[in-house]
Amino acid sequence: MELQTPRLILRPFHEGDIDRLAELMANPDFMRFSLGPYTRERTQGVLDKFLSWEKAGLPSPFAVVLRGNTEVLGYCGFLHHPEVPEEVEIGYRLHPDYWNRSLITEAAQAVRDHGFRDWKLSRVISLIHPENIPSRRVAEKNGMKVEKEITFRGFPTLVFAITREQWLAEHGAE
Repeated sequence: MELQTPRLILRPFHEGDIDRLAELMANPDFMRFSLGPYTRERTQGVLDKFLSWEKAGLPSPFAVVLRGNTEVLGYCGFLHHPEVPEEVEIGYRLHPDYWNRSLITEAAQAVRDHGFRDWKLSRVISLIHPENIPSRRVAEKNGMKVEKEITFRGFPTLVFAITREQWLAEHGAE
């Protein structure tokens, strides 16, 4: 499954993305508000997890690519965490050179719509550090509201959420 927006193509990850993903995940700005830059080995573990979800038929992350280009700029899509087992997160990261262009908002909205329309998910969340104002804005533009604060992987984390019913009320029966 591939999603398209006016400026982006969101495509499934594949094994050949490891070099670019390792480059991105080694960037401290790309990995801000997380556990810090990742080694190539740790990034391989992330990619393996993404690919395993896809293979298992679960909603999965997409590689974010500008239309007319092939370079992966980040990811946006569905994440599954053992710490919140009943939830599906819309997570996203984008190369800093592409920040402040509303690209990840565009991607997150396409992913949200895909989750509710095609996967029939009952709700999605985004887990965001309270000081991560840009990611909070993306979640808000995605129709999400802060539901509660939790500790996630040792960090204070806001749980933003939107239900399928809320999405349907806003977008009609798409």
